[in-house]
Amino acid sequence: MKRLLLILSFLLPLFCFAQSTGNHAYDLVMGTRTRGTSDGIYVYRFNAETGKTTYLNHVAGIIDPTYLCISPNKKFVYAVSDQATGPGGVYAYKFDAATGGLTALNNQPAFGGPLYVSTDKAQKNLFAASYLGGYLSVYPINNDGSLGAVSQVIHDEGNSIDKSRQEGPHVHTAFLSPDEKYLLFTDLGTDKLNIYKYNPSATPVLSPAQVPFINAKQGNGPRHIDFSADGTFVYMLQEMAGVITAYKFNNGNPQELQTISMLPDNFKGAIQAADIHLSPDGRFLYASNRGSANEIIQYAVNQKSGMLTYVDRYSSMGKSPRNFVIDPTGRFLLISNQYSNNVAVYKIDKRTGRLTLTTNVINIDGPMCIRFVPVAF
Repeated sequence: MKRLLLILSFLLPLFCFAQSTGNHAYDLVMGTRTRGTSDGIYVYRFNAETGKTTYLNHVAGIIDPTYLCISPNKKFVYAVSDQATGPGGVYAYKFDAATGGLTALNNQPAFGGPLYVSTDKAQKNLFAASYLGGYLSVYPINNDGSLGAVSQVIHDEGNSIDKSRQEGPHVHTAFLSPDEKYLLFTDLGTDKLNIYKYNPSATPVLSPAQVPFINAKQGNGPRHIDFSADGTFVYMLQEMAGVITAYKFNNGNPQELQTISMLPDNFKGAIQAADIHLSPDGRFLYASNRGSANEIIQYAVNQKSGMLTYVDRYSSMGKSPRNFVIDPTGRFLLISNQYSNNVAVYKIDKRTGRLTLTTNVINIDGPMCIRFVPVAF
C-alpha cells in the first residue's frame, strides 16, 4: 500500500500538469554562450497554454553550444560547439522527454567553428555548417544516437565585395528540403545559396545539383532559410542587407519571386538580420534583426504565389535576437536575446499572426538556440 501511494504521489503531479496544459506540454531545450555564468545546455518545461516556463536541469561539459537540433524520434539532442579560436565540435546527447534529462553520448571534431546543425528524418546523417573556413560536414548517426567520424566534407570557395566580412567563405546553415532530395547551405562570405542532391544510400551522400548554386546580390550575406511545408517555396534571410528573398524552388532550380526589406523607412543603424521561421500553418513569416533594430518583423504569406506582404514589427525586448522559435501549437513566439541575457515570450494571435508581449521571461546568460520537444508523460 505504501509503495502504491509513493508511485501515485510521483505520477499525480505529472498527470495534473498534463491536464492543466491540455497535453500541450513541451521541454524547451536551449543552447547558451558559456563565457559568463551559463555552462552548457539548459532544459525548461514549457506550458503551451500559458507560455510559462519552469527550469528542469542542464548539462555542462560543452563550450558555446550555440545551435541545437532534436532528432526526429525526439530521443536525441545534437549540438555544435562554436569556438571562435578553435576547431569546435559536434556533440550527441541522449534525451529523456519525460524528465528533460540529457546524457552525453559522444562528440566528433568539426571544421572551422560550426554554427548550425541538422539531421535527416531517417536519422542516418547529421549536417554541420562551419562559418569559419566555409565547411559543410556530414556525420553518420549510429543506431544508439551517437555520431560516427565525419564521412564527407565540402569546402566552399570564393569571396565577395565586403572585405571586412566576405574575405572568404562563411557557410551559415545546412537545410534539407521537405522531401529530402536536396540539401541547401548558405554562404555569407560568397553571397551564394548552394544546392546539393542528397542520397543517403550513395557514397558520398551529397553531390552538386544540376544547378549547384544561385547567387545573391553582392554584399547581401545569405544567412538562414526556411521552406514552405510542401517544398514549393524557400525563403532566404540575408544578414548584411537586411532583406528576405522568396524563391519558387522548382525541384532544385530556385527562381526568384521577390526581395523584401526588413528595415523601417529611412533606417540608418547597423544591420544584422539573424533568424527566419514560418508559422506552423504557413500563413505568416517572421524574421529577426539584431544590430541597432533588435526587432521581430512579421509578414503575411500568399500561399498560392509565395509572395510576402509586410504586416508589423515588434521589439525583441532585449539586445541581439539571434534566434527565435515558435512553439509547435503556434500559440507563442520565444526570442533569445543574446546580449541582454533574456528570453522574451510573445503570444501569437493565430488569426492575424500579430504578437502580444506576455509577462513571461527567462533570465539566463547568453541564450542562443531554442528547440521544443513534446513531453512524454
